[in-house]
Amino acid sequence: MTTNEREIEVYASDLTKVFGSFVAVNHIAFEVERGEIFGFLGPNGAGKTTTIKILCGLLKPTSGEARVSGLDVATQSEEIKKNIGYMSQKFSLYEDLTVEENIDFFGGIYGLSGEKKEERFQWVLGMAGLTDKRDIKTGDLALGWKQRLALGCAILHEPPVLFLDEPTSGVDPLSRRDFWDLINNLATEGITVFVTTHYMEEAEYCNRLALMNRGKIIALGTPRQLKRDWMPESVLELECDDLMTAAELLSQDQAFSEVAVFGNILHLVAKDPEAASARAQETLGEAGISVLNIGEVTPSLEDVFVTLTAKDQENG
Repeated sequence: MTTNEREIEVYASDLTKVFGSFVAVNHIAFEVERGEIFGFLGPNGAGKTTTIKILCGLLKPTSGEARVSGLDVATQSEEIKKNIGYMSQKFSLYEDLTVEENIDFFGGIYGLSGEKKEERFQWVLGMAGLTDKRDIKTGDLALGWKQRLALGCAILHEPPVLFLDEPTSGVDPLSRRDFWDLINNLATEGITVFVTTHYMEEAEYCNRLALMNRGKIIALGTPRQLKRDWMPESVLELECDDLMTAAELLSQDQAFSEVAVFGNILHLVAKDPEAASARAQETLGEAGISVLNIGEVTPSLEDVFVTLTAKDQENG
């Protein structure tokens, strides 16, 4: 699909999926261009996986329209399955087969044969760094290596669109970073990557993001746009010796439009950072809580997400 000189690989308009009385996907719309890394960010139950299953031809939408590489998800689901790559957090690998046997098996599923199959086989081993592990049973591989193998198997047939559903869940941070290097390389080669994640640092790697909550897209844009447009107020980072009590106290103070716990620190959102800092120190000091550090920081995507989901909940 081409729109105003842009190649649109994934398209959705008014897309809806209902299970009984539960609306899993609620009239969402978006477009993803060729070679773009497009992220779906949201909590469990937000509708991310349901959307991906519709786009992959695994679920039929209740209403609305969606196309992948020009193919209609409602009427051409089998063609879509043959022309996409799909990788879930479970990896879909056969643990009792070796690395080589898994690649061979998936190559057969995708109808590869002869020189083409051998060419792609060698490419996957090289791309994933598994050449010296080809004879190892997949079940004996570390999780990061399984992840690379699953990615290789998903793109053996050189699909134009790759869907990744929580692909780094449970994987260590270093392996996650290496995995994203591979994803960026694929996008550079023109593959469109559609990825769901709940890791905020991973969302920063996406060209654009759709933030989902309760089945709806509540914001859409580049990471920079989302932080600029949805965080007009300042963010203060606060460290203290009684985090939860501090959070409870400051949440009751109208000087702060948002108070959120981030690990062992608090993020305070306020219009006037200087006044807010003084107010926080005064309030906590009166409660006998020592402020170890407080200062203004650049808003993160997590700040954006917390703010937007809170607003969405308030709006019902």
